[in-house]
Formats: sequence, C-alpha cells, structure tokens
Amino acid sequence: MKQQVTAVFDIGKTNKKFFLFDSKFREVYREYATFSEIKDEDGHPTENLEALEKWVKSTFEEMLDTPEYEITSLNFSCYGASLVHLDSEGKVLTPLYNYMKPLPEGTSNDFYQKYGPEIAISRVTGGPKLGMLNAGMQLYWLKKARPEIFKKIAYSLHLPQYLSYLFTKMPISEYTSIGCHTLLWDYERKAYHKWVHQEGIDQKLPLVKESDQTITMDFNGQKIAVGPGIHDSSAALIPYIRSIKKPFVLISTGTWSISINPFNTEMLEEAEIEAECLFNMRTNGDPVKVSRLFLGNEYKLQTKALTKRYDVSLNHHKTVAFDRELFSKIEANFVPRFKWFGIVSEQMPKETTVDDLNFEQAYHQLLWELVLLQEKSVRSVIGNGSIDRIYVDGGFANNEVYLSLLAYRLSDKKIRTTDASLGSALGAALVISKTDLKPKFLKKKYALKKHTSF
Repeated sequence: MKQQVTAVFDIGKTNKKFFLFDSKFREVYREYATFSEIKDEDGHPTENLEALEKWVKSTFEEMLDTPEYEITSLNFSCYGASLVHLDSEGKVLTPLYNYMKPLPEGTSNDFYQKYGPEIAISRVTGGPKLGMLNAGMQLYWLKKARPEIFKKIAYSLHLPQYLSYLFTKMPISEYTSIGCHTLLWDYERKAYHKWVHQEGIDQKLPLVKESDQTITMDFNGQKIAVGPGIHDSSAALIPYIRSIKKPFVLISTGTWSISINPFNTEMLEEAEIEAECLFNMRTNGDPVKVSRLFLGNEYKLQTKALTKRYDVSLNHHKTVAFDRELFSKIEANFVPRFKWFGIVSEQMPKETTVDDLNFEQAYHQLLWELVLLQEKSVRSVIGNGSIDRIYVDGGFANNEVYLSLLAYRLSDKKIRTTDASLGSALGAALVISKTDLKPKFLKKKYALKKHTSF
C-alpha cells in the first residue's frame, strides 16, 4: 500500500529542493538540484526559469509514478521579490529579473518624488528603499522602461504563485508574497497602496487567495490538492508558531538571514527602518516585523575567497570545528579584518587582511564578524520586548562555529535548533493542511536541541 504524502518544492536562490512529508509531517524524502544562472537582456545574471520549470515538472511526474508514495497535496515555497509576467495566453514575457539587478536611479527618484516622502511610504508598506528587492518597483520600472512589454502583461505572478500556476493554470496572488517588502501593500489600510491603483499596477495582479486555500486537480486520475505557494520566510515561521506558545524570534537562515519576531506587530518606526527592519506578512495578512542580513550570500562569497587564498578544497570550510582556545585569542585582540562583498558596515576595513592567519583562524575570524552583525540584526527586531528564546532554522542551523559564537554573543537568550534544516518546506506542507501541532512536535519529530554559551 502506498504511503500518502504531501509534496513541496522549496526553491531558494541557490538550492532547489523537493520534499515529501508523511501524514505526521515527518520528512520521508528529499531531492536537491542547482542550476547555473543565465543572463537577462541587459546582461545581468538571473534565474534560469526554463530549467527550473523542467525540473519541477519532471520531478513531480516521476514521483507520481513511484510505487512507494501517493501524493495527496502539493505546495511551493520560494524566495521573494521575484515576478513572472504572463501575457493573455500564459506565455512568459520577460526573464525572471534578479532582485539584485540595479534599479536605474532615475526610476527610483521619479517614484519617490511622485509618491514619497521615502520614509512615509516605507513605514506604511513595511518596505525600506531596496531597489529591485521591492517587487512593486520592478513593475514600476517595467512600465517606464519597457512600456511595450508592460502593455502585454495579463498577470504578474510572484514566483511561488507561478509554480502553482504551472499545475493549475489559475493565476492568483497570495498574502505572504504581496506583503514581503514589495511596497505594494498598505499595512494601515490593509489593501494595496494607493500608488498601485494610480499606476494601473493592480490590473496586472490577480485576485488574492489565502495561503491555505487549495485547488483540487486531476493528474492521471489522481486527485491532488494544489496549494497557492508561499513566501519562504513566512513559511519557515509556521511550524514554530503552531507548536510553540511562548514568545520567540526565529532566525531563518539561507542566502538571507531573516530574524522574524511574530510578537511585534506595531508599525515600523524610522529608527527601525534605518536598522533594516521591515515587514513580512502572516498567512492571514497580519504584519510580522523582521530584520534582514545578507548572511548566506556573504558567507558563500567569503569562503570561496578563502578557499582560493589558502588553496584548500571547496568544502574544507565545512570541516572546521569550533576551537574555543583559537577564538579566545581572536576575541582578545579583535579588530575587523574582512571587507564585505554585499553587506554595509561602519567597522568594515578597506581591504581584507588575513595573511598572517591560517585557514582555521581566518574562518573563525569570519564567523565572529558575521555573528556580531547577526546579533545586531536580532536585537533590532526584538526591540524593547522581553523575548528570551531564539530559534535558528535553515542552513546555518548545522554550522557548529556559527552556533557556538551566536550562543556566546546572545548568552542572555536560549538558543535552539533542530537536527534538520527545515527551511520553509515544512511550513509550506503545514499551511495547506490546517493542522494544529502539539507543543512538543519539533522536539519529538525534529530533535529540537539547545545551544549554550561556552
């Protein structure tokens, strides 16, 4: 007899994952894929959407035929700030523009002159000025720079909803994708911001569906409930919200490290915006205050540079264990040594200076500097609250050096991780099940464990 499972495609900027969860939401299967980036018409690197589509469809079709599992539901979690534009026949009109693509300064200036001041629109939309990371600005730019393309757009879909569309052919919008620093949503009015209507952007956006609404589809005679997709950081929060009652902050790590405080729903203040705090959205449309740090991207670039500098294997950094004595020497004589690739920091030196260190020393130095930034990000989203529980999810939940240093720096907090990098896949499975979890779900199913200061 086949085991009934929920299938989830969990699409990150770097790793593409496919999961199967059983009826008790235990992971029973996973598969990874990576794709080389292509270039858009301006020569900027971007997601190979065609390759992603082919992998998603072929993986799903192969799993439909497997003798071990019966897929009863399917959902998607994806990174945000990425839109797929379709014409009236469902044809993709543009590349999937990379959210790191530079936004022309003139476009940004024009927008804020018309709809600013900047701090006012950032406060009500929960999105600081972030260029293409503001998905709404992508549409504004497209209207101004590519008017002939903009006119052809029938629907603009966020990436999770586009993957859902591949299976249902029903274009929809969904709260968590709309509310993720897009500049589209007015959190005070709980509706699209006025500028969206004035620019006719709302005509390109399908009707909004809640994150738990599914569409039953027939695949070769098999009925499968297909979810609308969900923004990955919002998805990562769901297992914790449903199983933990005491206030906490979740650090969801990956390309970005997003510190999420679901217990602080007050409107953003100017100081918080300057500290890179913003809003994500709960599945019911409520705001969630978060702070962001380009941690995973910086870690990837820095370890790649160290690998080249010290002529070690690509995965050597993964073998480095935490060395307390080594770290004590770094802390005693600490000065910043790393020039960041994608992070802005006042203490950053003009050049990276680690020539007097061996690889292990340089790696500990790197992680310590990143953890100092992580601590600042976490404390900014806690604010004046009394939260003392921190959960770390995603790729860095398996990094011993990072966790040891984080527990040391946040010694006034209780640090917890699970033995599996759940990321957002489990949340995507849970949200379409409407299942309540028992308080010890994570501890029993995913070995929730403590990390204490040394």
